[in-house]
Amino acid sequence: MRTEQHALRLSLAMILLLGTLGITFGTITGSQAILFDGMFSLADAAMSLLAIGAASLITRSTRQTADSQLNQRFSFGVWQLEPLVVAATALVMVTVAVYALVQAVLSLTSGGRPIEFGPAVLYAVVVVILTATAAIVEWRANRRLRSALVAIDVKGWVMAGSVTLALLVAYVVGWFLQGTDAAWLTPYVDPGILAVVASVLVFVPLPDLIRAFSQIALLTPAALAREVDTAAAVVQERHRLSGFQRSVAQVGRSPQAEVEFSVAPEHATRPLAEWDAIRRDFARELGWDPQHSWVTVFFTEQRQVPADITD
Repeated sequence: MRTEQHALRLSLAMILLLGTLGITFGTITGSQAILFDGMFSLADAAMSLLAIGAASLITRSTRQTADSQLNQRFSFGVWQLEPLVVAATALVMVTVAVYALVQAVLSLTSGGRPIEFGPAVLYAVVVVILTATAAIVEWRANRRLRSALVAIDVKGWVMAGSVTLALLVAYVVGWFLQGTDAAWLTPYVDPGILAVVASVLVFVPLPDLIRAFSQIALLTPAALAREVDTAAAVVQERHRLSGFQRSVAQVGRSPQAEVEFSVAPEHATRPLAEWDAIRRDFARELGWDPQHSWVTVFFTEQRQVPADITD
């Protein structure tokens, strides 16, 4: 897969297939857990559509022949779409998991739910194979792409595969319980495993949700701040500048920095070309990809502390 759009489109096709399988087999077997699996897949499909749209806009905005109308409407770039999509995806995952947990508890307290174990085992085997394949293919592609959108999609596949693997184990156990003294437990197998899986899945998207909201709120990552401080200190020393102040944020894949260098009056009378050369020098020290970053450098005269006024 050459681009993140290719990866996400392939993922979307697989998700739609699994969603259809989940709803079909859930109806046939009477399994709430399999229906949840199908619902989870369809919710993921809706989020994949958003991710594909965001990835397409980000790619268009960073091309050398970028869409002029797009750049006029988003003059600061469209990188903010990435954390928005990640946050929306994580929120949907949490919501679906909470809904499934509530349904499982209701089912457990009302006597459980009998299901057809044979078709359920067949469904679980097929889906485990498909989800594992999709996760591995996307993970390998993202080692080169380094996309947050593909990364959370891989996490979605791992979550889906873990759910189905747990279902497979539970259904095999339930199948063997039939006709034994423990057969009375079989109605509780499906809602029981659903409750366990949903309880775990509620917490899986939370790190992505927290990271996405921190980017939306433009919080300053400590590592990124140190990187900017190091580059600015080198440039300050090299070009006889008096000091600097900086603002730093990470928005999706785009690191962003605004640096104000202060200049002593005796060093302020330089040609414009020299100030531009300092900007380029700072960009080289920073080493960020110019297509996926936003750096603003400006200069101001060193502020003088006013003398005390005495009566």
